Parts: sequence; C-alpha cells; structure tokens
Amino acid sequence: MATMKDIAKLAGVSTSTVSHVINQTRFVSEEISLRVNNAAKALNYYAPSALARSLKVNRTNTIGMLVTTSTNPFFGEVVKGVERNCYQQGYNLILCNTEGDNARMRDSINTLMQKRVDGFILMCSSLEGERIDVFERYPDVPVVVMDWGPMLFTKDKIQDNSLLGGYLATQHLIDNGHTNIGCITGPLIKYQAQMRYEGYKRAMLEKGLEFNADWIVESDFECEGGYHAFKTMSDRGRLPSAIFVSNDMMAMGMINAASELGIQVPEDLSIIGYDDVHIAKFMTPSLTTIHQPKYRLGEAAVDTLLRKLNHQSDQPEVVQLEPTLVVRKSVRNITDIETSEYANKK
Repeated sequence: MATMKDIAKLAGVSTSTVSHVINQTRFVSEEISLRVNNAAKALNYYAPSALARSLKVNRTNTIGMLVTTSTNPFFGEVVKGVERNCYQQGYNLILCNTEGDNARMRDSINTLMQKRVDGFILMCSSLEGERIDVFERYPDVPVVVMDWGPMLFTKDKIQDNSLLGGYLATQHLIDNGHTNIGCITGPLIKYQAQMRYEGYKRAMLEKGLEFNADWIVESDFECEGGYHAFKTMSDRGRLPSAIFVSNDMMAMGMINAASELGIQVPEDLSIIGYDDVHIAKFMTPSLTTIHQPKYRLGEAAVDTLLRKLNHQSDQPEVVQLEPTLVVRKSVRNITDIETSEYANKK
C-alpha cells in the first residue's frame, strides 16, 4: 500500500507538502498540487475522507460567515478578502445572508453549528447590542466580529478607525476652502455611523466652524437613503458648499438627487464619501472618498480566527485598520475663487 512518503518521492516534493495537498491544510501552488495528485493516482493512493479526517482531529477546516444582505458592494469586497484567505489557508467558507433578520441569523448560527464549523466570522449590523445565547453554550467555538460596535458578548473584533476617517473627510473639505459643511450620517444607533459623525464634528470644532442643524441629516447607508436625505436637506433651504456623506452608496444617491435639482457636482456642491468601493472611481464625477482597506479587513478576520483555532491567542483581540484619503474629482477647491473675488472687490 502506497504511503505519503512514496508519493513525495515520485512527485519530487517533501512529505509535508504531500500532506498539505491531500488534507488541504495549506495553500500549495497549482503546479505542485497537480504533481502530487498525479503521483497519488499513479500509486493508487486513497486519501481518508474529509469526514473521517474531521472526526479524528475534531476539525472540519470550515468557517461559517454571516453577512447582512445589502446592495452595498462594500460587503462583497470584504467577503472576497475572507474567501481568498480561507482558500490560501486550506479552509472552506460557508456564507449565510441574514437579511437583517435576527431570527434568521440565529437559525443560520444553529445550522452552521450542526455542520461543525470550526469558527465564525460575523458581519451583521443587527448584532449591535445583542446577546447571542448560542455562543455562550459553545464557549470553545471562536468568533470574530467585523466592523460593528459594542455587543453584549466578548469576542475578537476587526474594525476600521471610523473616527479618524470622518475627521480626514471633513478636514479635506476644510483644506479646500469650505466652511459651510453639511453631513449625511448613517443610522446613528450604529457604532460606525456614530464614529464617522464624531470625526466630522471634531474637525469642525477644531477650526471653530459653526454647525447648521439644517445641513445634518441622518440616513441608512443605502443609495435611496442618500437620495432622500439630500432632498430633505434641499427642502430646508440654503445648501452648504460641501457635504461629507458617510458612505459611498449614499453619496451616489445624493449625486443623483442633486442632478435632478439642477445642482452640479463639484461646480455647485462638493461631495466626499466613505468606503472607496470599486465603482466609486467610475462615477461622474469620480468620487473623492475615504478608503477602507476592505480586502485587508477580510484577510485580518481569517487570520485572527485561525490564531484562536491554533491557540496562539487567549485574550480577545481588537484589530483596527486605518483609513486613508483618496482624492478624485467630486471636491472643488474654492480657496482660490474666494481670494480672487476678494481681490476684485478691492
């Protein structure tokens, strides 16, 4: 009966590489995997089934991920980072959409538990402030929570620095000469929406700029929400010269509403978004925004979960990734214009 050592000799690789290919415990290049599999086939080697292997080591090499369904491509870009890193680490990913429904979320968790997933990645805004009893019944199953705020159970967390992101966005508008600056926030019951709004307020306060309540509208992080938020702001009267919109999807809806009202971006109104989703650079005008490292968020979630599975970390971790400014075409610099107008008046 052939052994892994026999396969390694025929394929010209190490025994550990053969083990990784057959057991799918680590990413191995396609070329080497093909050599190993061909050697195994030639030697009539039969690998143990995944079920038998999982019973022996009490691992299924499977991760469950729960995501709130949304039209926002932000979620898809994060999932891509999760899926790619799972593949490279030799893990399978089972993805469940919760539709924002807590009952469906709990049912999905129970189903994944029955499938004996090794751990969970949660990206569900509905979790905020929730206690999930099922995780308390399985304290040894590691859970990583992505991007959302305080919860009633202690788990590892991956997030972006939304306070800094909101500050950078507003500071960029100020640096371009804007002093009348509005803000369309996400739902302020959500931690990330709160932090982006706090960043906006901090930048305004540092420069001694006044807040106009008519220029602050709370919305829902969706295109339709941005559209209606801008219509609401417009109905209140005079508009600011610039608006920080707390995510790119709302910014897109807002630009559509502005166009319907005959308002041009950035000639009449400057806009900065948040997230830097892939399509933001293909808008007209291309959207100046705050870049969230979405792919890295996904990678970091998997890395953190695997550290727990491999007992490399005992205490809950908070991994924070830093946002950066991406300058495109939706913000107009009005400093030179105001200086020119002042010179002409003199």
